[in-house]
Parts: sequence; C-alpha cells; structure tokens
Amino acid sequence: MDDGLAQMTQPDLSPYRVFTEAEWSHLRADTPMTLTAAEVRRLEGLNDPISLDQVETIYLPLSRLLSFYAEATQALHRATNHFLGVNDNKNPFIIGIAGSVAVGKSTTSRVLQALLARWPSTPKVDLVTTDGFLYPNAVLETEGLMRRKGFPESFDRAALLQFLSDIKAGKRNVKAPIYSHFYYDIMPGQHVIVDRPDILILEGLNVLQTSNLPKDGKAIPFVSDFFDFSIYIDAEMDVLHRWYMERFMRLRETAFRDPGSYFHRYSLIEDKEAKRIGEDLWSKINLINLVENILPTRPRADLILTKGESHEIEQVALRKL
Repeated sequence: MDDGLAQMTQPDLSPYRVFTEAEWSHLRADTPMTLTAAEVRRLEGLNDPISLDQVETIYLPLSRLLSFYAEATQALHRATNHFLGVNDNKNPFIIGIAGSVAVGKSTTSRVLQALLARWPSTPKVDLVTTDGFLYPNAVLETEGLMRRKGFPESFDRAALLQFLSDIKAGKRNVKAPIYSHFYYDIMPGQHVIVDRPDILILEGLNVLQTSNLPKDGKAIPFVSDFFDFSIYIDAEMDVLHRWYMERFMRLRETAFRDPGSYFHRYSLIEDKEAKRIGEDLWSKINLINLVENILPTRPRADLILTKGESHEIEQVALRKL
C-alpha cells in the first residue's frame, strides 16, 4: 500500500464519526419515547424484528438529530428566499433510505415515520418507496429485464425525478404509482397521493446511486440531489444472504400460499427445491445488484446504520460536517 492510500485509511481521516449503540444512545438527551411496545411490533417487517430498546437507543437519538437538521434546513430555505426576495411554497425535508434487499429498510422507514410524526410540532410525514417507480412487468418482459428487476435500469428514473421535483417545489396532490409485492407488479391506475408533506421519507435500493457524469459538464439530476438527509442500512453479505433466505422460506408459508400471489408456485414445491430457487435468486440477481449498484453508494450516505446477525443496530456512523 502506498503512503497516500495508507493515510486515507486512517480512522482520523474518515469522513464519519463512529458510535457504538451505547455511545449513540446517550445522544437521545430528553427526547421523549412516543411509541408503545405494541406499536413497535406492528411496525416490524417480515423477518425483521425490532425491539423497544432499539427504538430508544438508536431511533430516538436519530429523531432528535433529524429535528435539528430539519430546523436548520428550513432556516436556510427562509434565508435564501429572503435574499432572493421571493416567497416560495413550503419546502419539504426529504430523507432517503437505502440498503440491500432484506436489510430492513421498510421497518426503519416506518419506525422513523411514526417517531417524526409525533414531534411536538406534529409534522405531516409521508413515506414512499421507489418500488412504485419500477417499470410494469409488461415493459420489463419486452425489454428482457425481468431478471434485472431492482437494478437501476428497471426503474422509470424520469418519473421518479419528476415526482421528487414536484414534491420539492411544494406542489399539491402529487401522484406516486403503487407497487404490489403480492402481484409482483405495478397496479394499473392506482396511486398514492402526496400532498405537501413537512417530511417525505423515500425508501429504495438505489436511491443514492449516481451515473457517469457527462464530459461536457451538463447538469444531470440524481435522485439523491433532492435529499436533505440520507441513511444507508448495512450488514455483512453473509448475514444479508441468510436473512434473504429466511424471509423467502417464511413467505412460502404465508403470502405465497394465497393462490392469487405471483409466487404461489413456490409454496407448492418441496423445501429442497425452494431453497435451490431462493439461492439462485440471491446469487444471480440480488447479490449482483448489491455488489454492483447498492453497496458502492454506502459512502454517499449522511448516516450508516450497521446491523449485526440478530438484526440489531450495533454501530452508527455519522458524516462529519
């Protein structure tokens, strides 16, 4: 290793401050606990348990931090408007949440939404997933992309950017398409309406990704350009692999049993064959997407939450200002 590279890997040159769970929990200060154990259980995802203790030690300090960021961002927005002599519409605070399949993005998003909505100012907090901006299966099949679902090219990036642009501009009743994991497809004619939230949480695999910048210097918008704060949920690859397989096998005993499910056929085969299929889906689709597209975006996050084998967050890394 050359001297320059060796220096860059030194802890004191890291762009992050790293905290253990115990160290991070002290930053909660006097932030009140506003969720009950029963409410936390209802927010859990399949095969993604979360304890009330973790909400107190990890998510309450994070809620406090986000309140500071949101307040500062709004103050900056007001100052800019004053400088420009304009009176723009309400500018929502947008939080991006990224990470691998099976890492628990949805649970984290729901817990944060519940906590943020119970701030003393009772802000309006909406949650949207980028799954709704996948191309319909008919399009993916025509383009030969069904086994690339979840990869960057399977998303309608232009529609997602337009959605975020409209939200940032304070437009009323902005529509986001609805994706059904049950039917494994976009639901035609169905939308969720996002009407000028104070906070928007956008959750998805590739929300922190950038593409190659044009050599002519022209501006190319990225999804992350609209974020005021970004979070990456992390875990070791072998742990993610195990969680994916556990979830896949549990789905065979639950949602897949419904004859209307796109994956109903997986509930009708023997465990050995199901495991083979699950391993194939992991190794040939999800692992490749993780290595090529998702994991490389981790250093772009403002906050990295690292999970251990028990699904509990063991380390928090906060980007230095």
